[in-house]
Amino acid sequence: MYGIVNKAIQDLVTEKFGEQEWEMVKIRSGIDIDFFLSNEPYDDDITYKLAAAASDVLGISVGMVLQAFGEYWILKTGKEKYGGLMAAGGNSLQSFLINLPVFHNRIMLMYPKLTPPEFKVSHIEKNSIHVHYYSKREGLQEFVRGLLSGLGKFYDTNVSIELLETRDEGSTHEIFKVSW
Repeated sequence: MYGIVNKAIQDLVTEKFGEQEWEMVKIRSGIDIDFFLSNEPYDDDITYKLAAAASDVLGISVGMVLQAFGEYWILKTGKEKYGGLMAAGGNSLQSFLINLPVFHNRIMLMYPKLTPPEFKVSHIEKNSIHVHYYSKREGLQEFVRGLLSGLGKFYDTNVSIELLETRDEGSTHEIFKVSW
């Protein structure tokens, strides 16, 4: 993953819990990097270690860490770094989710070494949509749940997110039903 992801984890922990907790996360993770370069790719293992260490230090599940990080990514990093790109994705949650499959194509222009997930949508209805998440990376479904929740907040829309299918139970990918 690119450094911008790890930097956002650092920012989340520092902003919500304090600099001391971030230092404890770094120590617990065994990651000896003083700062992350946003446009540099880093081994995925670093991100996973940071999430596990944050879980230990903060006393919450890894799933909760990933959900919080997903929301933070949208509401903080996304707004600050990609505000124009996000605004171009649509003027409502539904339109953004419908356009989500092409969103990473635009991001890849900025990060050419990116290995992005793939999103597809189905069952488009007035108050719900199914979001299909395909990724080579495992264990990030709660991060995606946080992203979807953050998008609801970004568009000032109350959402409920239900995981319909998961690779943990034999599916080929995750399917979330997002309702509003």
